[in-house]
Amino acid sequence: MKKILIVSDGVIGRHFVQRVIGIHTSENIYYVIHPETEAVYEGYNSTRFKFFNFDPTSYYKISNVLKTDFTQAILAMENYTELEQTIKNIRLLKPNIRIIALDLWNTKSADDSVEWVNMQQVLALNLIDSLPNIPVLAQNIGLGNGEIMEVLVPFGSSFVYRHIGAIEQNNWKIAAIYRKRQLILPSDQKMIQPNDLLVLVGEPNVLKSIYRAIKRELGQFPAPFGSKLYLYIDMAYEKPKIMFELVRRSIYIQRKLGKPLLIKIVNPSNIENVQQIKLCAQEGVEIEIVYDVKVDEEMILGDIKKHHIGLFIVSQALFARRSVRKKLYKGNVPVLKLANRSFSTLKESVVILGEENHVEHISTTVFDVASQLGFNLQLIDYALEERDNITQAIEHFNNLSTIFSKSINVVKTEENPVRFLRENENFLQCLPFTGKMFENPIKRFFATDPDILYTKLDSYHQLFIPTQI
Repeated sequence: MKKILIVSDGVIGRHFVQRVIGIHTSENIYYVIHPETEAVYEGYNSTRFKFFNFDPTSYYKISNVLKTDFTQAILAMENYTELEQTIKNIRLLKPNIRIIALDLWNTKSADDSVEWVNMQQVLALNLIDSLPNIPVLAQNIGLGNGEIMEVLVPFGSSFVYRHIGAIEQNNWKIAAIYRKRQLILPSDQKMIQPNDLLVLVGEPNVLKSIYRAIKRELGQFPAPFGSKLYLYIDMAYEKPKIMFELVRRSIYIQRKLGKPLLIKIVNPSNIENVQQIKLCAQEGVEIEIVYDVKVDEEMILGDIKKHHIGLFIVSQALFARRSVRKKLYKGNVPVLKLANRSFSTLKESVVILGEENHVEHISTTVFDVASQLGFNLQLIDYALEERDNITQAIEHFNNLSTIFSKSINVVKTEENPVRFLRENENFLQCLPFTGKMFENPIKRFFATDPDILYTKLDSYHQLFIPTQI
């Protein structure tokens, strides 16, 4: 058994001792020194607590108690002079003992051997924890650096009605769920509900990002990826007619989303065409021109970070370049590939339910985009047999439709979904932006995964959404 010395006085000290009495453990024995003879404690186990009434600043009196071999000493005293003297007495008798002392005065002590618990910081942290939309961090568990976090899931969160197994947890984990004051241990099949309290464990910087993702409001696309739209035009690859269509459609999207648009022009080979694009500029639209004979594809990643890009818009021809796709994939932002079709007349956004749970990763963004642009949402289920991941995905989308007040249409078909969709005149295909899009082209002849076969619908508008948070 470990023996703990507690020296206390005043209201805080008495309250602390009473709380210790309420802790049910048989592993420790507590020696409590307090000068107030009127202090009365209730409900304690006499085999675990020994009480002494004397002044701890008396070296003679405290030396008799310190003949016992203590593991540590905890000092909760309200008089700073008496606290200092008590520490000196203990150090003279027990130079190596661990001392934890309550600091009511914001002490700047030169004694590094004492672990100070600053009352002002404790109060401030508890008050901050009471504020809405502020992450609650574990202060006395683990390292106390923010690697354990508690987050309340709001009703409109992007995490609501998602299955735990469909949430990619890299460098962080959902350790526990509290629902209606009941503990729920996470499993892949468990679904997050509104007002759930999640306990997260992971790297502090990662948890900050997860917190923002959980708390973000719907209807804010391109958040949380970024705050601006970005149209990339390479005049060395684009025909003039295509360029002007790209600009016109991007400006239409900019007006619908209400976010600033940056048009980046590289290789400006025709000054007249550049001037015409400049004439299209209006409020919320900025144009940057790079007078370079060679496209620097590293510039793509640099601009994504520099301008806080949330939606990257490219042409069909540019996205076909593998090197550009790799840069965009690394940039971890949604990419809208515009085809040679009308965008303003679009009425339908489509998601093909694939072989994996990637669609749950992108579901909130899909709903967000469809809601803001006024699209209907259609799910294509082409499986010939019932599969758990497809059933869960449909359940997830149905639950999200309640949050967004937006109905969805689930189409079950035994027909090849690519052939089925090609019968439509126009739609926006939403699909996860994964490493599958860099598979060897030869494998596509034998593939059945719609994420790999995205090029078969290349003549339609496509929105590629990262699966990472």
